[in-house]
Amino acid sequence: MKPYIVSLAAGILVGVIYAVINVRSPAPPAIALVGLLGMLVGEQIVAPINRIRAGAPITAAWFRQECVPKISGLPSKSSDQHSVPVIVAETGKEPSARD
Repeated sequence: MKPYIVSLAAGILVGVIYAVINVRSPAPPAIALVGLLGMLVGEQIVAPINRIRAGAPITAAWFRQECVPKISGLPSKSSDQHSVPVIVAETGKEPSARD
């Protein structure tokens, strides 16, 4: 919840600064929000393409786990489970307490 509050506060601050220096925002709010949504969705197009190229299937469960949290900003339910296998796969050993 904190990132949403910080984001809203930053947006309000920028809006106040725009009003004080009498500058209009670069895009109408609805168009700006649609553009941001497009950016978030566009970033996620690469993951399925890479998965297809690797020969792995694209399932609804994979999409919900990998792409939806990045688009929605909500935490992944199994995000903690993925950090250890990646470390093990990269180093070939279990992470120590120092890692």
